[in-house]
Amino acid sequence: MTDYFTKINHLMSGLVDGRLKEREMGNRSNIHVLNALLNIIPEEIDRHHIEQLCLDLFVAGTDTTSNTLEWAMAELLKNPHTLEKVQKELAQVIGRGKLIDEADVAKLPYLRCIVKETFRIHPQVPFLIPREVEEDVELYGYTIPKDSQVLVNVWAIGRDSSLWEDPLDFKPERFWESDIDVRGRDFELLPFGVGRRICPGLPFAIRMIPVTLGSFLNTFNWKLHGELAPKELNMEGKFGITFAKAQPLLAVPIPL
Repeated sequence: MTDYFTKINHLMSGLVDGRLKEREMGNRSNIHVLNALLNIIPEEIDRHHIEQLCLDLFVAGTDTTSNTLEWAMAELLKNPHTLEKVQKELAQVIGRGKLIDEADVAKLPYLRCIVKETFRIHPQVPFLIPREVEEDVELYGYTIPKDSQVLVNVWAIGRDSSLWEDPLDFKPERFWESDIDVRGRDFELLPFGVGRRICPGLPFAIRMIPVTLGSFLNTFNWKLHGELAPKELNMEGKFGITFAKAQPLLAVPIPL
């Protein structure tokens, strides 16, 4: 494990070195996260912190994105009617067998509903990132003392029957005529958190997950491995920092 992190840290250091050389040649644009970090004065952030922030971006975006795609595929294979419906949308709008681009996502409302429903029922950071209370707070008759650590259970919020009809059922249609969004505006759906500390990976996730999922669905047909019937698919989750399937999904792509 130590060797592994040594290699990763060496990679991050190399990225910083490369960008510093570009800056010496006059490229100081803020269009890249790394350039923006390097433009901060050294008194506020040093090189070690910059390398670790870059590492956070790489590590945090790996499991969360792949887990979300796995959950989405599992739900679609467990609900064949939903899979058929989204593949029909893709065929009509994009054309069967084609990869989709980011610009196509706006024209695929049912695909976007599927992604939202996956975020709702399978949030990748089920308790978000801990927060510390700066002063005593009274909330709905409860006192939260200063310096307490607070966890927000977005997994439970997404499955709350007072907020969602049939909360344990995978129903993308619930978002069809809804303006509920995942960007922290609507407190019943907070897969990325809210406020100034909202997940920095949100822009990446809401772009790449529908593009990747839609491309999977539009370029292959899919079935479960072996003779497993959809209703027999194990949908238990495994809690940790992220929320993964307890049993990895075994799905078979079938060429069109």
